[in-house]
Amino acid sequence: MGTPALATYGLTRRFGDFTAVDDLSFSVAPGQFFGFLGPNGAGKSTTIKMLTGLLEPTAGRIEILGQAFTAGSLDIKRQIGVVPEGMALLGRLTASEYLRFVGRMYGLDKETTARRTEELLEFMSLASEPKKLVTDFSHGMQKKLALAAAVMHGPKVLFLDEPFEGVDAVAAGTLKTMLQGMIQHGATIFLTSHVLEIVERLCSHVAIIAKGRLVANGSLEELRAGVASQLPGEAGEQRLTLEEIFLNAVGADGQESAAELSWLA
Repeated sequence: MGTPALATYGLTRRFGDFTAVDDLSFSVAPGQFFGFLGPNGAGKSTTIKMLTGLLEPTAGRIEILGQAFTAGSLDIKRQIGVVPEGMALLGRLTASEYLRFVGRMYGLDKETTARRTEELLEFMSLASEPKKLVTDFSHGMQKKLALAAAVMHGPKVLFLDEPFEGVDAVAAGTLKTMLQGMIQHGATIFLTSHVLEIVERLCSHVAIIAKGRLVANGSLEELRAGVASQLPGEAGEQRLTLEEIFLNAVGADGQESAAELSWLA
């Protein structure tokens, strides 16, 4: 596939005696919509923090756009965008003020920043209340603003940590339209989400981790074929959902149902 847009080699992060991410190696091709999945506590957010320079790895290395990446790699950081799970917006600014601030921080000139700010606010349906502070936005509005800020500078690689959490169907549709447009223009998107239906609809390739280790990696069709080959008879001929692939990969498909609560039995 040529030079990957993103690659990790033996990526590891320990916190004392606890290993959150363990010897993680995978690559993402340019222009891929890549899903990164795992149960709660599997190491997804820790991995994204390392991939975006917020956390130094204990071991291993990261390459982004063919270059070695560390927390101090400012030239590479100018080519990536990030929507963290917590968003970390500046609540005492208006949406326009916030986007103009972000644009200037990325080194865009005032004219380009102003034009892109206006376009993004219109596209995200955030232009109707120009004096409203970000802190007074709904959760869904803040998600849209966070994505607008992440794409303001036209990143080549975009990291999204739970971008659809708490977002209504209308806002989610707007976000999906923007993301698909970015893929069509050659950007690479790295997405984590617990909403597997969204990942299945958007992503062409998926990696799954459990307890910090990679347990599945490939295109959706490759993963379907791999799981189906393990199933007997007619079951192996069914088109598997991403949920079924995920449960098989993390070892949850054969578990017995949890015991009933005593007061609900």
